[in-house]
Amino acid sequence: MTLEILAPYVIGLCLLFGAVFMLIGSIALLRFKDTMTRLHGPTKASTLGVGALLFGSMLYSEVFGAGWSIHEILIIAFLFVTAPIAANFLAKVAIHKGTCETPPKPSSDTTWATLKAPEDDSDGAQAKQG
Repeated sequence: MTLEILAPYVIGLCLLFGAVFMLIGSIALLRFKDTMTRLHGPTKASTLGVGALLFGSMLYSEVFGAGWSIHEILIIAFLFVTAPIAANFLAKVAIHKGTCETPPKPSSDTTWATLKAPEDDSDGAQAKQG
C-alpha cells in the first residue's frame, strides 16, 4: 500500500481518537464533584485528545500539503508542558483556600510545601521594628 492510500485512514483514526478523548475530558470536567477530581479531565484526557488532533494535522500536511509543519510540534510541546503545571497550581490554590472536599493527607515528610507552608511574618516583623 502506498502512503496516500493508508494516510487518510491513519488521519481519520487520529481525529476520532482525539475527539473521543476530548469528549471524555469535557464530560469529566462537568461530572466530577470537586476541584481535585475536575483537574484530571482537562489535563489528562483533553491534552491527549488535542495531541492526537495535532498529530493528525501534521500527518495531513505531510502527505497532502506542503510538508512537515513545526507549528503543530510547538503547540504540542507547549500544551504538554503548561497543562500539568497549571493543574498543579490550581490544586495548590484549592488546598490553601480549603475549597476541595477531600484534601490530601499531609505526608510525614516535613518538606512537603503545600500543607506545611510556614506563615510569612516579614510584614509583622517590619511593623514592630518601625
